[in-house]
Amino acid sequence: MRRAGRVLAAVLLVAALSGCEAMQRISEGAYRNAVSDGTTGELRARGVELERRPDCELAETGSEALVRVHCTARTRTGEPVTVRGVAQDADTPRPRELYVVSVGEREIFRTNCLGPDCA
Repeated sequence: MRRAGRVLAAVLLVAALSGCEAMQRISEGAYRNAVSDGTTGELRARGVELERRPDCELAETGSEALVRVHCTARTRTGEPVTVRGVAQDADTPRPRELYVVSVGEREIFRTNCLGPDCA
């Protein structure tokens, strides 16, 4: 399974089993970090350098089966970078993920996998 997908599965498992708000925040942080790191690596591979890693936030969906992430950053030349991601069936071992990364108004890539484990 892909890195972001594994982290997403761990987020939901910890949240479901622990019932502890602190553990849920830590797990959500791990997923945000995985998306941020994966985005940075994918952009770097395409020749786009960022000022710093993307800042990612999870949107409240009201469902454990649906996870939405939104990230923002800037390129070293000052262009805005946005990442919009969604994981459907996130409460299963095989979530369906989609990430769309744009620089300015241009979509740079669209993928169902972020990170070094992508094939």
